[in-house]
Amino acid sequence: MTETRETLIAALAPLAEAVAKIDFADPASTRRLEAVFPHGGMGALKERLVKAHESGLLAERGDWPVKWGRLAKPTPATFDLSIDAVVMTGPGPGHRHPNGECSIAFALEGSPTFDGRREGWVLEGPGTWHIPTVEGGKMLIVYFLPAGAIDFAATGPA
Repeated sequence: MTETRETLIAALAPLAEAVAKIDFADPASTRRLEAVFPHGGMGALKERLVKAHESGLLAERGDWPVKWGRLAKPTPATFDLSIDAVVMTGPGPGHRHPNGECSIAFALEGSPTFDGRREGWVLEGPGTWHIPTVEGGKMLIVYFLPAGAIDFAATGPA
Protein backbone atom coordinates (compact mmCIF):
# COMPACT_ATOMS: atom_id res chain seq x y z
CA MET A 1 0.00 0.00 0.00
CA THR A 2 1.23 3.46 -0.88
CA GLU A 3 0.90 5.76 2.12
CA THR A 4 -0.89 9.04 1.53
CA ARG A 5 -1.97 11.91 3.75
CA GLU A 6 -5.49 10.51 3.57
CA THR A 7 -4.45 7.00 4.69
CA LEU A 8 -2.45 8.46 7.59
CA ILE A 9 -5.36 10.66 8.64
CA ALA A 10 -7.63 7.60 8.55
CA ALA A 11 -5.14 5.64 10.66
CA LEU A 12 -4.99 8.47 13.21
CA ALA A 13 -8.77 9.06 13.25
CA PRO A 14 -9.46 6.67 16.18
CA LEU A 15 -6.83 8.49 18.25
CA ALA A 16 -8.27 11.87 17.23
CA GLU A 17 -11.75 10.73 18.23
CA ALA A 18 -10.49 9.64 21.66
CA VAL A 19 -8.49 12.86 22.13
CA ALA A 20 -11.51 14.97 21.16
CA LYS A 21 -13.41 13.45 24.09
CA ILE A 22 -10.85 14.22 26.81
CA ASP A 23 -10.82 17.08 29.28
CA PHE A 24 -7.68 19.00 28.28
CA ALA A 25 -7.57 20.58 31.74
CA ASP A 26 -7.39 17.18 33.49
CA PRO A 27 -3.88 15.66 33.68
CA ALA A 28 -5.45 12.22 34.30
CA SER A 29 -6.70 12.27 30.69
CA THR A 30 -3.39 10.82 29.50
CA ARG A 31 -3.83 7.78 31.74
CA ARG A 32 -7.23 7.17 30.21
CA LEU A 33 -5.81 7.51 26.69
CA GLU A 34 -2.97 5.14 27.56
CA ALA A 35 -5.51 2.59 28.81
CA VAL A 36 -7.37 2.65 25.49
CA PHE A 37 -4.43 3.31 23.15
CA PRO A 38 -1.23 2.15 24.90
CA HIS A 39 1.77 3.71 23.19
CA GLY A 40 3.59 0.38 23.40
CA GLY A 41 0.82 -1.25 21.38
CA MET A 42 1.09 1.18 18.48
CA GLY A 43 4.12 -0.38 16.80
CA ALA A 44 2.44 -0.69 13.40
CA LEU A 45 1.24 2.92 13.50
CA LYS A 46 4.67 4.12 14.61
CA GLU A 47 6.26 2.23 11.71
CA ARG A 48 3.86 3.86 9.24
CA LEU A 49 4.57 7.30 10.67
CA VAL A 50 8.33 6.78 10.51
CA LYS A 51 8.14 5.59 6.89
CA ALA A 52 5.91 8.57 6.04
CA HIS A 53 8.49 10.91 7.55
CA GLU A 54 11.36 9.21 5.74
CA SER A 55 9.50 9.50 2.43
CA GLY A 56 8.88 13.23 2.94
CA LEU A 57 5.15 12.87 3.55
CA LEU A 58 5.17 13.72 7.26
CA ALA A 59 7.09 16.41 9.18
CA GLU A 60 8.53 17.53 5.87
CA ARG A 61 9.32 21.15 6.78
CA GLY A 62 12.06 22.83 8.77
CA ASP A 63 15.60 21.91 9.67
CA TRP A 64 17.13 20.05 12.59
CA PRO A 65 16.60 19.98 15.49
CA VAL A 66 12.91 20.22 14.48
CA LYS A 67 11.26 18.87 11.32
CA TRP A 68 7.52 19.58 11.30
CA GLY A 69 4.35 19.57 9.25
CA ARG A 70 0.58 19.74 9.45
CA LEU A 71 -1.08 16.52 8.37
CA ALA A 72 -4.67 17.74 8.71
CA LYS A 73 -6.52 20.93 9.45
CA PRO A 74 -9.37 20.70 11.96
CA THR A 75 -12.47 19.33 10.25
CA PRO A 76 -15.40 17.14 11.26
CA ALA A 77 -13.40 14.15 9.93
CA THR A 78 -10.65 14.92 12.48
CA PHE A 79 -13.14 15.74 15.24
CA ASP A 80 -12.26 19.45 14.95
CA LEU A 81 -8.63 18.76 15.85
CA SER A 82 -5.66 19.59 13.70
CA ILE A 83 -3.16 16.76 13.38
CA ASP A 84 0.47 17.83 13.25
CA ALA A 85 3.76 15.97 13.54
CA VAL A 86 7.31 16.83 14.50
CA VAL A 87 10.52 14.87 14.56
CA MET A 88 12.82 16.44 17.13
CA THR A 89 16.37 16.10 18.41
CA GLY A 90 16.45 19.31 20.47
CA PRO A 91 14.39 22.38 21.38
CA GLY A 92 11.65 23.81 19.21
CA PRO A 93 9.97 27.22 19.16
CA GLY A 94 8.12 28.37 22.25
CA HIS A 95 4.36 28.55 21.91
CA ARG A 96 1.08 28.75 23.82
CA HIS A 97 -1.81 26.29 23.62
CA PRO A 98 -5.02 28.38 23.71
CA ASN A 99 -7.21 25.25 23.90
CA GLY A 100 -4.61 22.71 25.00
CA GLU A 101 -2.52 20.15 23.16
CA CYS A 102 -2.43 16.37 23.34
CA SER A 103 0.51 14.46 21.88
CA ILE A 104 1.66 10.91 21.40
CA ALA A 105 5.45 10.68 21.41
CA PHE A 106 7.48 7.81 19.96
CA ALA A 107 11.19 7.25 20.63
CA LEU A 108 13.22 6.81 17.44
CA GLU A 109 16.86 6.92 18.56
CA GLY A 110 18.61 6.83 21.91
CA SER A 111 16.63 7.26 25.13
CA PRO A 112 14.82 10.51 24.39
CA THR A 113 12.51 12.52 26.55
CA PHE A 114 9.99 15.13 25.45
CA ASP A 115 9.79 17.91 28.01
CA GLY A 116 11.28 15.45 30.51
CA ARG A 117 8.81 12.65 29.73
CA ARG A 118 9.53 9.31 28.08
CA GLU A 119 7.52 8.21 25.06
CA GLY A 120 3.77 8.02 25.45
CA TRP A 121 0.89 10.45 25.82
CA VAL A 122 1.61 14.07 26.81
CA LEU A 123 -1.01 16.66 27.69
CA GLU A 124 -0.63 20.43 27.83
CA GLY A 125 -3.64 22.18 29.32
CA PRO A 126 -5.46 25.21 27.91
CA GLY A 127 -3.41 28.40 28.16
CA THR A 128 -0.12 26.61 28.85
CA TRP A 129 3.12 27.74 27.24
CA HIS A 130 6.35 25.85 26.69
CA ILE A 131 9.49 25.45 24.63
CA PRO A 132 9.08 21.87 23.44
CA THR A 133 12.35 20.06 23.94
CA VAL A 134 13.63 16.59 23.13
CA GLU A 135 16.78 15.48 24.91
CA GLY A 136 18.76 12.24 24.76
CA GLY A 137 17.85 11.18 21.23
CA LYS A 138 15.20 11.58 18.56
CA MET A 139 11.41 11.48 18.87
CA LEU A 140 8.49 11.53 16.49
CA ILE A 141 5.57 13.36 18.06
CA VAL A 142 2.03 13.55 16.69
CA TYR A 143 0.02 16.30 18.31
CA PHE A 144 -3.64 17.15 18.26
CA LEU A 145 -4.82 20.75 18.71
CA PRO A 146 -8.48 21.61 19.38
CA ALA A 147 -9.58 23.93 16.54
CA GLY A 148 -5.94 23.90 15.37
CA ALA A 149 -5.18 26.66 17.88
CA ILE A 150 -1.52 27.36 18.61
CA ASP A 151 0.16 30.70 19.27
CA PHE A 152 3.83 30.96 18.32
CA ALA A 153 3.83 34.71 19.00
CA ALA A 154 3.12 34.20 22.69
CA THR A 155 6.03 34.66 25.07
CA GLY A 156 4.49 32.95 28.07
CA PRO A 157 1.27 31.56 29.56
CA ALA A 158 -1.92 33.55 29.02
